[in-house]
Amino acid sequence: MCLAIPMELKERDEYEGIVELGGVQRRVSLLLFPEAAVGDHLLIHAGFAIGRVDAEEARLTIEGLERLAAQARPT
Repeated sequence: MCLAIPMELKERDEYEGIVELGGVQRRVSLLLFPEAAVGDHLLIHAGFAIGRVDAEEARLTIEGLERLAAQARPT
């Protein structure tokens, strides 16, 4: 099973970009999704951008992941 996290593309050069989620930034490869543009919400898996979602889909996905994480925490 794979998990891709939506992150916003903040900067890019020809082959790599900087994505951000919740103030955390990561450098990722854009080789698999070269049409990515700054401001796009990209699906990131294993350091690679593999797709794009709109801002609302990204928000809903992140909220769902946050709910799952909260349920997994010991009380």
